[in-house]
Amino acid sequence: MAILSTRSAIAAAALLLMLSVPAQAASEPAAKLPPGPVAGTSLPQSYVHNLAKMAYIWGWPMVNIHNRHMVFSKVPENGLGDGVLPVAPLNRLTMLTDYIQPEERAVATPNQDVVYGFGILSLEKEPVIFQVPDFGNRFWVYQLGDQRTDTLGGAGRMYGTKPGFYMVVGPDWKGKTPKGVRGVYRSSTNIAYIIPRAFLDDTAEDRRAVQPVVSQILAYPLSEFDGRMKTRDWSKIPKLSDPAGGKQGSGAETQWVKPEAFFKELPAIMKEVPPQRGEEALYAWFQSLLDAAAKDPAVADTLAKAAVEADKEMMTEMHRYSRAGVPVGNGWVAPMNGAEFGTDYYSRAAAAKANIFVNPRRESAYYGQEFDAGNARLNGANAYTITFPKGGLPPVNGFWSLTLYDDAHFFAPNEIKRYSLGTKNKDLVYNPDGSLTLYVQNARPAAGKLANWLPAPKGDFELFIRAYWPKAEILQNNWTPPPVQKASAN
Repeated sequence: MAILSTRSAIAAAALLLMLSVPAQAASEPAAKLPPGPVAGTSLPQSYVHNLAKMAYIWGWPMVNIHNRHMVFSKVPENGLGDGVLPVAPLNRLTMLTDYIQPEERAVATPNQDVVYGFGILSLEKEPVIFQVPDFGNRFWVYQLGDQRTDTLGGAGRMYGTKPGFYMVVGPDWKGKTPKGVRGVYRSSTNIAYIIPRAFLDDTAEDRRAVQPVVSQILAYPLSEFDGRMKTRDWSKIPKLSDPAGGKQGSGAETQWVKPEAFFKELPAIMKEVPPQRGEEALYAWFQSLLDAAAKDPAVADTLAKAAVEADKEMMTEMHRYSRAGVPVGNGWVAPMNGAEFGTDYYSRAAAAKANIFVNPRRESAYYGQEFDAGNARLNGANAYTITFPKGGLPPVNGFWSLTLYDDAHFFAPNEIKRYSLGTKNKDLVYNPDGSLTLYVQNARPAAGKLANWLPAPKGDFELFIRAYWPKAEILQNNWTPPPVQKASAN
């Protein structure tokens, strides 16, 4: 009876509390947002100029993806842009059949360990189906991202994703999942992207072995889904002109964001990308600039000039690997929140400038390096060694690699056409004590070191470590890459 009495007392107290609340409170809507900027306010040029720089950093990644979407909307069929870049009409993807070619300039910091695919999605049209073949023991991961460059969720070997059909839907989709579709990924934006990656050993045997798998990696509109696994021979697709209108093979990354046009494009982005929770005030703040610019040419001119200045001052510096993450020791810098940036607008923009399509860290950890152990800039006039102690290779369940890039974050041409070393190389030579020394230099080394040689250009360069499917030592920051030691060329 004591228990019943206690429960009765609690119920009575709860009823009394409910009755004591004013009737209107029960139906009162959620708290309104506080008022934002007042329209028509006279804004000082200095204020407009400085706030515009903030808006530029905030919006740069989303304008970048917006412009890629615009370019891909004009692609007529699956093909190779300028003979090297996988391009496809919206809501489809195109796969390569080998490592990406060094002439590629559409995406900085490319990977030479995987067979890539790429597609831009336009989900306001309809959902998109993507196929996952049976990869066997091969490492694989599909990167799915929204217009903010944040992940939509994981699909890959580390997630135990099963072969079959999966679907990507937009933020407003309310349809029924078709029978036979194993899972649904919802994007917060209608513009999204898909980037399959399948690990490839640097051997002729594995190049042959991967082809049947790659042929089953496709994406297409939901209206074409029939429950049957489709195939495509990606070795027989046409070469198309560069859809961005440029020429692959020289210079820096394709200029996806043109600062002088940024504030003319930003209004579209504000409509395409809904605010994250808590961003409503930020949107109102930046919208006040756009509203003022629409009414006053002087304000619009100030915005354009501020964007050009911000691009030159800030984005140039943020392009450096040393500015795209957290120092973790021995001069290496690692991003910690790739593809899960939230409101970290700096890291989002820095990653977008240096290496836009980064995976979440649980999928791949990255380490960038620009300096040797003496804090001198890496340069081909010098020779370097990197020695992983016995048992000290990057701790991964997937694969690791050390890649060399020029100062624009692209592959540096060399006589043996080698741009990275790591798990994919089956002929690496270990030292008698079990350690592994890699030789980074411009001059061809002695024959006994050739297998471990990573050719460097004559000028400045960077090094970049990838650790796909990293183990706990990396995720808990208990592993640090070894220093880059200056050495004598031999």
